[in-house]
Amino acid sequence: MVISGCSGGGKSTLLSELVNRGYSVVLEPGRQIVKEQTAIEGDALPWINLQKFLELALSRYLFQFNSQKESQKYIFFDRGIIDAVQLDPSQPEYFQHAAKKFRYNRLVFLVPPWEEIFKGDTERKHNFESAKKEFDELLIKYKNFGYETVLIPKISVKERVDFILEKLRASTSK
Repeated sequence: MVISGCSGGGKSTLLSELVNRGYSVVLEPGRQIVKEQTAIEGDALPWINLQKFLELALSRYLFQFNSQKESQKYIFFDRGIIDAVQLDPSQPEYFQHAAKKFRYNRLVFLVPPWEEIFKGDTERKHNFESAKKEFDELLIKYKNFGYETVLIPKISVKERVDFILEKLRASTSK
């Protein structure tokens, strides 16, 4: 199961609650890449060299996907391969190939922009307007690859997790 959406929309908090309820979570590689690149003074940072950053992210998404694909229980991924695909057609084709070949559950949960909880930090160096643009692009990308996107409502963390789990139960009982 992928939970994606705009940065600063509450994904990490949702995933923490899922862990607290006993579910497995695979953390997004982006924050780790930023920490590592900052520590080594590397340039694979989204605000310096986006393509290099996305190359590293794609590699890690593929590793994460492959390391979890045999699991028979729910696993929640903080973002997915589609998040590394750009709408810009100049990106290498293998990003598209990866997104088509490595498929998650058809339901993808998206966290919408939520200005009241948005805040930047050392790994998130963009503003709320950029987060809204990111969300709009994610909607397009996930739909373009045939996923059914489910918007997570702006309610309490507990209610958001209950909403996700209820949607999953409903989709598996069909």
